Amino acid sequence: MNRRRLGRSGVEVTGLAFGSSGIGNLYSEVGEEEAHEAVRAAWRRGIRYFDTAPHYGIGLAERRLGAALREHPRERYTVSTKVGRRLEPARTGGDDLAHGFAVPATHRRVWDFSADGVRRTLEASLERLGLDRVDVVYLHDPDDHAEQAFREGYPALEELRSQGVVGAIGAGMNQTAMLTRFVRDTDVDVVLCAGRHTLLDQSALTALLPAAREHGTSVVVGGAFNSGLLADPRPGATYDYAPAPAALLDRALRIGEAAARHGTTLRAAALAFCAAHPAVASVLVGARSAAEVHDCADQFATPVPAAFWQELRDTGLLPPDAPVPAEEPP
Repeated sequence: MNRRRLGRSGVEVTGLAFGSSGIGNLYSEVGEEEAHEAVRAAWRRGIRYFDTAPHYGIGLAERRLGAALREHPRERYTVSTKVGRRLEPARTGGDDLAHGFAVPATHRRVWDFSADGVRRTLEASLERLGLDRVDVVYLHDPDDHAEQAFREGYPALEELRSQGVVGAIGAGMNQTAMLTRFVRDTDVDVVLCAGRHTLLDQSALTALLPAAREHGTSVVVGGAFNSGLLADPRPGATYDYAPAPAALLDRALRIGEAAARHGTTLRAAALAFCAAHPAVASVLVGARSAAEVHDCADQFATPVPAAFWQELRDTGLLPPDAPVPAEEPP
């Protein structure tokens, strides 16, 4: 699988990346062996970039990912984790489903983008992963903590990078405005943009992706399927983790019908669109089983005919200036 370097760093990632929220028991339980087999399948398919976070299953995803990757030489893969949600022991009992994860609520998340919080959170992540270093660290969802994230969190990451503790730094969010600010006002190597550069939402094209290209900053795109709608468009499907509005469901169905007419699939088109912009270094896809990993890898490798993209443009299902595979943006 092709690799690309993140910004001006020495960190390389594969074009398709493994997101570990699923093996952190997102929404429902995943067995230990099933989680391990998901990571093993990713490796077999040539994926060498693995993303995680303390938030995912309050540490479970990090522990499982680290355990599975111990089978492989450390220099052969890239790992990213995130800071901003520090985990503290809790005695409330119950489960963590209010935050989306089917795990016991043994810890609580504390928003903390302070310099000390960044260092402590990263140290705890390394312990859970069983690693002495990670390659990439993102500020995780600093939407409501912009001042502290820019004033304290980002400089702390910059210091860790200068010390060689991490290879690349960035921010990961579900919005584009603040990510664009990170690209323009800081020296981040990469930003992780979830759900804002997809077949249903091209808002990243307005400012973020052009700014990233101008500044030499890499973009990792997550949420290629907009939390489900572009994977399986049907009544009851989710869009950004909520029931999909009727208009978006209709649009997804029409794109899927066009894909079928051109001998491809909606999932393949969704992944290909995310990867097409030259600022995008990797497409991050969450998977909770080996079968899901194999499907994503198959779809990522599936050709999408040029005539399909032209039909989307001709019918108004895609903006005429949206970059598609084998084309450069204006």
